[in-house]
Amino acid sequence: MDFESHPSRYRHWKLAIAGDTARLTLSVNPDAPFVPGYTLKLNSYDLGVDIELHDAMLRLRFEHPEVHVVILDSDRDRVFSAGANIPMLASSSHSFKVNFCKYTNETRLMIEDASAGSGVKSLAALAGTCAGGGYELALACDEIVLTDDGSSAVSLPEVPLLGVLPGTGGLTRLTDKRKVRRDLADVFCTLAEGVKGKRAVDWRLVDAVVPRSRFAAAVGERAAALAARAVRNRGPGIELDRVRPYRHVDLAVNGRVAELTVRAPADRTSLAEGAAFWPLRAFRELDDALLHLRFEHEDVGVVLLRARGNPAHVLAADEILAGSEWLAVETRLLVARVLRRLDATARTFFAIADADSCFAGSLLELALAADRTYLLEGQTVQGGALTGGLLPTDQGASRLALRWLHAPDRVPDVLAALRSPTGGDAAFAAGVATVVADDIDFDDEVRVAVEERLSLSPDALTGLEQNLRVPGAETAATRVFGRLSAWQNWIFVRPNATGERGALTMYGKPERPHFDPRRT
Repeated sequence: MDFESHPSRYRHWKLAIAGDTARLTLSVNPDAPFVPGYTLKLNSYDLGVDIELHDAMLRLRFEHPEVHVVILDSDRDRVFSAGANIPMLASSSHSFKVNFCKYTNETRLMIEDASAGSGVKSLAALAGTCAGGGYELALACDEIVLTDDGSSAVSLPEVPLLGVLPGTGGLTRLTDKRKVRRDLADVFCTLAEGVKGKRAVDWRLVDAVVPRSRFAAAVGERAAALAARAVRNRGPGIELDRVRPYRHVDLAVNGRVAELTVRAPADRTSLAEGAAFWPLRAFRELDDALLHLRFEHEDVGVVLLRARGNPAHVLAADEILAGSEWLAVETRLLVARVLRRLDATARTFFAIADADSCFAGSLLELALAADRTYLLEGQTVQGGALTGGLLPTDQGASRLALRWLHAPDRVPDVLAALRSPTGGDAAFAAGVATVVADDIDFDDEVRVAVEERLSLSPDALTGLEQNLRVPGAETAATRVFGRLSAWQNWIFVRPNATGERGALTMYGKPERPHFDPRRT
């Protein structure tokens, strides 16, 4: 699989830029599915469509920092998007469906991150029907405008039509983001035909409905108002290159165990290097490696995280990232997103701080994100300029702060201690090291831990890890992955959805689905 794209290769989106406004037009090629076997009718989408959307948003943030608002619309008459392609979902393996939903969630979170972190606002211009995942894409935008023509409607029809959930964060964004009353949300999510016109505004499902004759003008006016509130003086942009072959990341798979190594820069790095700036290049590579782990290495149960190189070079790069220059800020936001993708990846992560390890600064976050950290006596870890919260988790807190939920007042002292290389019992006391072992026992400690982990139920481990990785208060993002995705994943394997006569299986056929009436 190739998780990279470029506007010159887009098959499903059209990108146009005029001044401070970008227009992303959904123009799905029905005959270009990600894998053969289905047709992408009515601007329905699959993984390939979302890979291009992710690429477009990434390029807008790095290559076109002059853009302050993005209009998402469609070139299909009276259709924005029918949502995720149903034949694709029905024919896909369970693990692919789960990873597809997770990737689309992360892409929509990236749109919201652009608004909150970069000041790049987004407007969904719905000149037609918008259903399921199409409406979930609109929900990720700052504003939604719908045509008032008697037929255009928004809907989340997954429950009545497919027996599943709006799996790209739809339920959470309705209640948490748009503040839709939960009783009205209940009605809305069980109406296959959706809601249109003034009712959609009154229920807070859209921000405005506009007659078709004034639609283009109204969209332009609202986009201009959004752009006027955006961050200014960003740029000039840089050109992003392909991340393969990797320069700073190694991914080696041996059966059910993978080793994922991130290497520090060989020398000092600077923003003047553009796309080759070490944090930008290294974490884009790490992002790509995580996606390949998810989609192409389903049997991998344990990932050994390693960091190599000179800690001083990482700490120097972090000092640059902590600055206010636009490229530093944008790169820092990307590093944080990649780490959050690691947080949401259903694999066991063990950080291995063995000889010549380099868990310092932003690379220390790999150890803090891991389920356990094994530290060889004599090796050290060290915090940097970003450790105190500039690379937040989905909860909004730093990973170190989540280690110290029991004693939050101790965090400043721990941060101060980690400014110097910290090893042995001090690393354990700081909340970083799980196991500290000497060179006689270290390899055996790791080997036994891996063997024990692989002997346990993968399903139980996924549930265990995703619960333990999200301590403390919830946010909309943690609810999307911890509550919505968990339930959606369960529903996907229930006969009522994917059995021989389940709703997803029977969709589009004349026969009605059969439901087991027992509530579980």
